[in-house]
Amino acid sequence: MLSSDNMQILPLETEPFTPSTDRDMLPSERRTFVRTHRTCIFGTARRADGPAMSVVYYVPTDGDELLVSTMRDRGKAKAVDRLGKVSLCVLDERWPFTYLQVYCDASVDDDPDVVVDVMMAVAGRMSGEPLAEDARPFVAAMAAEERRVVLRCRPYATFAQPPRHLHRNDQAEPITHWVSASVPWDAPDPTEVPT
Repeated sequence: MLSSDNMQILPLETEPFTPSTDRDMLPSERRTFVRTHRTCIFGTARRADGPAMSVVYYVPTDGDELLVSTMRDRGKAKAVDRLGKVSLCVLDERWPFTYLQVYCDASVDDDPDVVVDVMMAVAGRMSGEPLAEDARPFVAAMAAEERRVVLRCRPYATFAQPPRHLHRNDQAEPITHWVSASVPWDAPDPTEVPT
């Protein structure tokens, strides 16, 4: 719904994208990976020590924003207000494990309709099925009581790591690794797929 800006929340995909295990993900595959998964490690810089990180559900939109519900008084919202930058490490839900780092500009949205829309979508991602519309008043009451906001994360670059897995200790072919690189979020695919 996301009434404040006409963006639509994408539905939960029944089958998350599975990347190739023998090459880096193409830019379009990176975007598909993000759109079809639902959990990530949300990372922000701290004033001292290392980065703050927490596992969260996120909700993609048709405008390529990644939305995260949190409480106004939590560190995530405060860090977004302070810095306007976050990293999301999108997690694959299958083995061999893959991840995709997404670098984002971020802002805090406290529009009550957006907050409830995102909370309902998160509940659907958590349970695997959409939350019934008659739950909206209860979700709205919880959002108000917990002072919920939405962190709007707008990707500008990604860093991928393809899955490499040791299937057994005596396999004949050794595991090889290669390097990846940050790629702009809206980068086109190369004319030839790397092998």
